[in-house]
Amino acid sequence: MSLVLSAVPGPSVLFVVSRALAHGRRAALASALGNALGGYVLVIAVAFGLGTVVAQSALVFTAVKLAGAAYLVLLGVQALRAPRPERGDVSPVPGQRRVWEGVLVGVSNPKSIVFLMAVLPQFVDREAGGVIAQMLVLGLAGALLQLASDGTWGLTASAARSWFGRSPRRITQLNRTGGAAMVGLGVTVAIAGRPD
Repeated sequence: MSLVLSAVPGPSVLFVVSRALAHGRRAALASALGNALGGYVLVIAVAFGLGTVVAQSALVFTAVKLAGAAYLVLLGVQALRAPRPERGDVSPVPGQRRVWEGVLVGVSNPKSIVFLMAVLPQFVDREAGGVIAQMLVLGLAGALLQLASDGTWGLTASAARSWFGRSPRRITQLNRTGGAAMVGLGVTVAIAGRPD
């Protein structure tokens, strides 16, 4: 089930692809790693019962959703405002920052908490005991599959970026496309309703 869910393009895939288009392979892979780590933080929250608070409180759900949406829009605007690169000009952002950006996007997805709360417990063998440990292991498997899937999407998008990147004009257009995609994703997250 985790493999199928990871392979279907959703917000995390769009985020990683946007980062690949705007900043290249390293940014995409670091973003995929951060997003998977953020998703695993949500697994931990669900395993220890914190996900219930988000799922049952409209105020908390909305606050987390809007914070995540605002962060995506901010990242998109930064990509849109990036200066046009000169041929061969690369101004890398440290990978650690890209990982943290991915973590923030992954952890600020309240829909993932609601989804994990609905699905993860179904695969736990309560009679075997160690329910929290089982959830953590199952969630880790899902996070690793998400990392592999998002990483593949990111590598594919960055390969396209490398080909287009032979021209500063085309790379600027790709940066803007990636930035616009992140802004659009942020707006979509903001206006999406509560899953009831």
